[in-house]
Amino acid sequence: IASSIMSKKLASGSDAILLDVTTGTGAFMKTVDQSIELAKLMVSIGTHHGRRVAAMITDMDTPLGHNIGNSLEVMESMDVLKGHGPADLTEVCLQLAANMLVLADKGSPAECRAMAEAVIADGSAFAKCKEMFAAQGGDTRVLDDYSLFEQPAASFELLAEQDGYIVANDAEKIGSASVLLGAGRIKKEDSIDFAAGITMHKKLGDHVSAGESICTLYADDEALFAPAEEMYRGGLVIREEKPVLPPLIYARVTSDGVEKF
Repeated sequence: IASSIMSKKLASGSDAILLDVTTGTGAFMKTVDQSIELAKLMVSIGTHHGRRVAAMITDMDTPLGHNIGNSLEVMESMDVLKGHGPADLTEVCLQLAANMLVLADKGSPAECRAMAEAVIADGSAFAKCKEMFAAQGGDTRVLDDYSLFEQPAASFELLAEQDGYIVANDAEKIGSASVLLGAGRIKKEDSIDFAAGITMHKKLGDHVSAGESICTLYADDEALFAPAEEMYRGGLVIREEKPVLPPLIYARVTSDGVEKF
C-alpha cells in the first residue's frame, strides 16, 4: 500500500511532500497506531528517494465540515478560502498549509501558520483558486454564486428520535448514505448526481432534541431517502452524557520521528 501511494507522489516530481493520513471509521486505517505505522513507512520511502516528507495523522471518525457531496463540498471549500468556513475544516486546512510551507523552507511553524491565515484574510487564496479553476476550463461564476450550481430535486430532514448528545456518528456509514443518494458510484458504470449529498446540522458531541433535524439529505428521487436514512442511522448513537471529542490531528510524522499532539 505504502509503495503504491508513494510511487505516485514521487512520480509527480515534487521535492517536498506532505501526506494527510486519515484515521478512524471513515479511513482505510482504523486506528491511530496503524495510521502512524503507514505514515512512517511512506515517509521512509520518500526520504530514501531524496524527498523531504512529512505526514499528518488526521481524524476521520466524523466528516470535516458539514457537507458531503460533490457540489456541496466545493461550496464549503470555497467558504474556507473566503474566511467563513466551518471551524474544524478550516483548522485542518491551516495546519496542512502551514506544514507544507515548513517543508518548503518558508519559515518556522508559527510564521508559516501566519502566512496561511494571511492569504485567506486578504482574499488571495480564493483568487488563486479561481485562477486554477479557470485554467482548467471551469465556470468560476459558481464559486461566487452557489445558486448557479445544479440544484437537487428533493430534500429530506433526518430527525433526532430522542434528546441527548451524539456520541457516535460513523463516517463510513455517512459516506455510504451519500452514495445511496447518488453522490457516488455503487457500480463503476453508475453516473454521479453532483447535486446529491448531505448537509449535517448536528455532529459528534452536539446536543440534539427529539424532532430536531440532524441532517438534510439531497437527491433527485425521493425513493432514495429511506435507504440512505437507514444507513445514516446505522452509525448514529445518541446518549445522555456528552462525549469527549477526538483531536482533529493526532500526530506529525517526519524522518526525525513521531510528534503526538
